[in-house]
Amino acid sequence: MQEQDKTADRNPHIIEDRIIRAALSGQIAPGERLGEKDLSEIFNVSRTLVREAMMRLQARGIVEVSPRRGWFVIEPSVEEARHTIDARRALEVGMLVTIDDIQPAQIRILREHVLSEQQALASGDRAQRSYLLGHFHVCLAETLGNPVLGSLLQDLTTRTVLIAALYQSTHDAHESCCEHGQIIDALEQGDPTEAARLMDVHLRHVEKALNYRHVSNRLEHLKAALQAN
Repeated sequence: MQEQDKTADRNPHIIEDRIIRAALSGQIAPGERLGEKDLSEIFNVSRTLVREAMMRLQARGIVEVSPRRGWFVIEPSVEEARHTIDARRALEVGMLVTIDDIQPAQIRILREHVLSEQQALASGDRAQRSYLLGHFHVCLAETLGNPVLGSLLQDLTTRTVLIAALYQSTHDAHESCCEHGQIIDALEQGDPTEAARLMDVHLRHVEKALNYRHVSNRLEHLKAALQAN
């Protein structure tokens, strides 16, 4: 507990950082309650500091507050996820189109990230796989030298992952990893236009997978409700 207290002192945003990482990895589920008392004990800080962190996360669209019930991780609908992906498409495709040059060292960083994705997929570590697949887009922006865009994408990606945690299959995850590699291939070949096209295709696949899973789940629920006992 003492170590947590020192960490919180060094980084006043540690609560937000940990919650976002847990959401990206699927360790915190959409709709999960985040009690101020529980968080104050976990991080060994005052409830005032916890409340301030929650308000910042609320402003970033990661949590919401319910009167008399407290703070909850957002539970976005598929429609909300679609709007979020549209915003990501505008940012990420635009970022790739405007790249002037990319260095071998930057390609190595991106390759290492995809290798970590592959290792998480092979090990069956769903939480690590979800985190890495989502964080690739943040890593891409930061590696290409745009930390502001990286910060924006972290919030948008977290919102997408919260819905993907409900619907994304292992097959979808493998496809995402493969598409990340193809984007890097295009960048390494000095073709940012192709990288941007592949990013657009990739995000459309993410959206399509979410929509398909949503319809499948609705049909399953309807079937269960209407079938005779």
